[in-house]
Amino acid sequence: MGPQERLAVIQRCVVLEMARLGQVFHPDGEVVRGPGTTAVAVREHPGDDGAGHVDLGFVLHLGRADAPVVWDCAAGLGKTEEEKLANAVRMWATTTASVLVEPPERREARAGHEALPGLPGWHAVQGPAAVFGFGNEHLAHWLAGHRVLPALAPALRAELTGPGPVGVKLFLGGKAGDDVAEVRVGGEVSEAASAALRALDWPRGERLCWARLFVLLTTEPTAPEQAAAAGAGAPAPMRVPPPAAARPRGLFARWREARRTGR
Repeated sequence: MGPQERLAVIQRCVVLEMARLGQVFHPDGEVVRGPGTTAVAVREHPGDDGAGHVDLGFVLHLGRADAPVVWDCAAGLGKTEEEKLANAVRMWATTTASVLVEPPERREARAGHEALPGLPGWHAVQGPAAVFGFGNEHLAHWLAGHRVLPALAPALRAELTGPGPVGVKLFLGGKAGDDVAEVRVGGEVSEAASAALRALDWPRGERLCWARLFVLLTTEPTAPEQAAAAGAGAPAPMRVPPPAAARPRGLFARWREARRTGR
């Protein structure tokens, strides 16, 4: 599947999944436009396992040069590349987009109660965790009873160099003796935060199980989408930035390599 065909498949899936969340989006060139000045941008995911990966950026103020873009990546499984992409977009919509399209007043109330002592000035809104695999109830129960982000705060502090909003994606799981933990901040892997996540005592079972969750960090309780929702007029097209040349390979490729080398 070529880049343009992949883009078309991903955009169709974004429209479908946003509709499930009650949002009307439509493809427009390189982006999928939503209400007001919001949009979803797509960029190619590099690496040898990119077929089932999507890199999606939720744009808050389309057409502004300094528009905040909340990037996140997701992986999907399936028999065909189209099925993998559809499942990846569905995973992104479930854990990430569900937070980003939440009504601003509801998110403000939640963020106000989720100030982070280890990250002064920042507020967190966590989306639903997607837990899948064998025996996933044990990992789901652990996640329900633990606030993971405060435990990662010392490692995250150095990553938060600019104003919010910033997306933090956590992926953890595997099995005993063959686990994986990855934290992405603004779409990029944080090795320090990933190591801190791996050091936590989440349950490692005898069979494979994973969890994915997304946290939106803002510098103020007031959500920046208020201005976007009130925006009028046709915003200018947005140029989607390409991925950095040295971005890390996908998580599943790194996990498979770890299994081969016996890490």
